[in-house]
Amino acid sequence: MTQSRPSILLAIGLLCVFSQIGCHQFDFGPRVAAGEIDIFDDLFSVSVVDENHAVAVGYQGAVYWTENGGEKWNKGQTPTNHLLYSVSMADMNHGWAVGQSGTTLRTTDGGKTWTAQENLKQGEGTHLFAVHAINESTAWAVGEWGTRILTTDGGATWIDHSITITVDHPMFVWLSPSDQEKVRNSEKVYEDVGLTDIYCLDAPSTNCWIVGEFGYIFRSDDGGENWNRSQIVGDVWMDPIVFGYNQIVIGDDDVSRLTVFAKKIEDEAHLNILIDPFVSEREMKEFGNPEDPYALFDIISARIDETKGALEDAGILSDRLRMPNKPPWDYEDFQQDDPTFLERYFEGRVAEGPHVEIAVVQNPYLFTVHFSDDVNGLISGLGGVVLRSRDGGKSWRYEGIDRKQALFSVTLLNGRAIAVGEKGLVRFSDDGGSHWTAPTEDEFPTVFTFMRDLDFEQKLRVGFIVGQQGMVLRSQDGGKSWVQVLPPGDLGVGRIL
Repeated sequence: MTQSRPSILLAIGLLCVFSQIGCHQFDFGPRVAAGEIDIFDDLFSVSVVDENHAVAVGYQGAVYWTENGGEKWNKGQTPTNHLLYSVSMADMNHGWAVGQSGTTLRTTDGGKTWTAQENLKQGEGTHLFAVHAINESTAWAVGEWGTRILTTDGGATWIDHSITITVDHPMFVWLSPSDQEKVRNSEKVYEDVGLTDIYCLDAPSTNCWIVGEFGYIFRSDDGGENWNRSQIVGDVWMDPIVFGYNQIVIGDDDVSRLTVFAKKIEDEAHLNILIDPFVSEREMKEFGNPEDPYALFDIISARIDETKGALEDAGILSDRLRMPNKPPWDYEDFQQDDPTFLERYFEGRVAEGPHVEIAVVQNPYLFTVHFSDDVNGLISGLGGVVLRSRDGGKSWRYEGIDRKQALFSVTLLNGRAIAVGEKGLVRFSDDGGSHWTAPTEDEFPTVFTFMRDLDFEQKLRVGFIVGQQGMVLRSQDGGKSWVQVLPPGDLGVGRIL
């Protein structure tokens, strides 16, 4: 699908959020130097195979590898200068790295050398944000524009399982006429959503999870053959605002209810509010003239404005209000190419009685998902968001930390949990993610740069954290304490406590 200018700008914005170091000037030339590390590149991902072997990737196609438990690191040889956002090793030798503009690399020698693999996302210029190697032949990769691609032959071919828009998709009516026609002709039109991480448990489990922006969470219990949306459970809700026939003014009682509702989520910036208007069959019959629908549009619009105004007066910023079903005043622009456009809009606005539904829209930007078993999982996100599941990822609840900085990565370790993020933010949990505390100076070194990823080997004893300017931290006691191994010298001059 041809990307519109807003979509291109969004993609650039995602790159900036992902790196948290500003937008780099892209250099697409090959990077072939290998051996000793001369420049410490920003690192975005690490994969720990066992107590001795680990691979990290990052800026300008950088790959670092160790085969002695992190005592010495070497630079791998890659054929690209593209940013590499994720690496996943299936075993000591085989693994993948993915990144900018559909870049997909494969190693068969433990990360020392890499070869590029072709996939359909390269031609589309789609950025790949995460990869997970299930075994030496099978891997999933995810990215922007709802990308989900799968290989089962070692990367020789990649199958597209990306999220697409169908005629019954809520956003279909808002597509351009040309994209609507593509959908009707069974051509692919991808959903404009970035998927940022994928995680699968080791065999014999077949459970996998995907997270992304807008609070998107998917789960699969068959290795990715089928995906289902998960639910973020909140405690804030409100009964609909009921109107009389042709009534548009909200009563004082409803204004009070909206105010109480708004105050509960005023400080929760990741929670938006959906305003969804409905009319009665009588109103539709009297005012919903297909030749002149503006009288009905006026009623719907007025009810939205009344609700919106009350919420704004209660302290909710306008950019947190979502009104996807507001009247399509320019419907005539769509009618020629889509004759049923207005009819479908009318059908979606009729209810037993006139009312406006108010709902919380879970809109966190999610970075990382991790499960310790088939039941218990954690997600970390922008603004210090932590989500916890105890039912295999079917539902998720917020667990609070004491900071609003981004948490880029989280992992579970036998009931304990570790989360790391920007500006040296690190938090430990001793109860699986319910309560979080800052580590002591003996447990964690002073850090002020961002920490982008962490991973442990299967025995959960040796782990690594990677981040800005080639930073590598190592734990040899299951994450209880950490030391700096790269680069030499101090990491920073401050610490988030």
